[in-house]
Formats: sequence, structure tokens, C-alpha cells
Amino acid sequence: MNESGAVVRVRDLVKEHGQGESRVRAVDEVGLEVPEGQMLAVMGPSGCGKSTLLHMLGGLERPTRGEVWLAGQRIDTLSERALARMRRRSVGFVFQAFHLVEELSATENVELPALLAGRSPRQARRCASALLERVGLTARARHLPSELSGGQRQRVAIARALANQPLVVLADEPTGNLDSAATLDILRIFEELRSAGQTLVIVTHDERVAANADRLISMRDGMFVDDTSLAGSHPRGLGGLIGLEG
Repeated sequence: MNESGAVVRVRDLVKEHGQGESRVRAVDEVGLEVPEGQMLAVMGPSGCGKSTLLHMLGGLERPTRGEVWLAGQRIDTLSERALARMRRRSVGFVFQAFHLVEELSATENVELPALLAGRSPRQARRCASALLERVGLTARARHLPSELSGGQRQRVAIARALANQPLVVLADEPTGNLDSAATLDILRIFEELRSAGQTLVIVTHDERVAANADRLISMRDGMFVDDTSLAGSHPRGLGGLIGLEG
């Protein structure tokens, strides 16, 4: 953890695409600190830089300028090998399109990050079983992604993101492909994660997701235009109100 107590910290962050007159600034001189245990939602119109920001926070993209720190370690200057190792151990990713391996069962998908991080097959299987139980999918553990609903696939993706006990979970439009019932399932899981002290940064167009965050940042044209604390503005215990749908 760095001196400010932030799990994630960025300073003067800039990301540009293209060259010359066609150059576009996707993220424009932003600064951010996300303390441990906070659920941060980032909203804004399409193309405003939300996903680009999230990718830089997780080391999927490098900034044009600026700094990205994770738990006191600067990550934007790491080598590709060190960056990949950091992502495996410290960051959990959840995407709108799920990005599950279609040839692997739910259990095998969740096991994969643990195996890549060097855990034994037995440890990885035990971890996967516990996580699938946590997201309510024990009965679907042996199913392939093609045999699961969209909401179930996203729950597998969340379980996979948690496999290595990441410092931060980064979610990019995690409910974008889901119906209302499945969205409520994902909201319940995020609430349980937050209550357990997990740090989350969620890019979303869904006002229901944003409304249950501790903090909401609005972006436009690559810049932060509003940063609002929502802590205390909504009741805790969302998970007790939302049941899992099969």
C-alpha cells in the first residue's frame, strides 16, 4: 500500500491514439486515488475514455504520459513480463463479453488464473469450487460456457477474476449483455464483494450499478467532470434483497 492508503493511484494520466492531425486524446490529464475496499463506478458517453482508463489501471494498455500505481508499485514502467505477472497476481478482470474459454468447463475457467500463477492443480480446483459456490453455480460447475445463460457466464467470469485474491477487480460494462434478472444477480455479488472489503472499479452505463457504488466519477472527452461520494446515500445489504436466478 502506498503512503496515501490507495490501492490504485494515477497521476497526470494521458492516453493518445494516432499520429499528427489524426491524434486523439482518449484520456486527458486525469488523476485518481481509489482506497482499499471502495466500489468506484465510472460513467460517461461511449468514446469518453472510460474503458481506456480501466485498461491502463490494469496494465492492459500503457499511458502516453503519466503514472499508474498499484498498492505502492508503479506499474506503467514495468517490463512486459513483469506486467503480465502483476496482472495475474493482483488484478481481476471482468468484461462485458465474458471472455471465457469455450472449450473449458466453468470449473476449468475459474482454475486457469490460479494455475497460471503457479498454484497446484489441487489448490486451483479447491479454489474454483469455493468460488463457484460463492457465486451460486456449484450445480453448473461442469458445464461449458455454451451451456450457460449470459448471467451464469458472467458469474463464472467474476469467480475467475477472484481466483488469485486480487488487490482490485476491474469490470468493464459487466452487465451490458445481461437482462434485468441477471443484472440483479451481478449487483448482489458486487455488493457482497464490497462488504468483504474487495476494491472494485466498474465502468458502466447501467445506473443501477452506479447507484450501488460508494463513489461515482463521470467522464466526458477523456476528462473527469464530476466525482461524487455516494457512501451513505443507499442502504447496505443489497445481497439480502436480491436472490440468485438459475
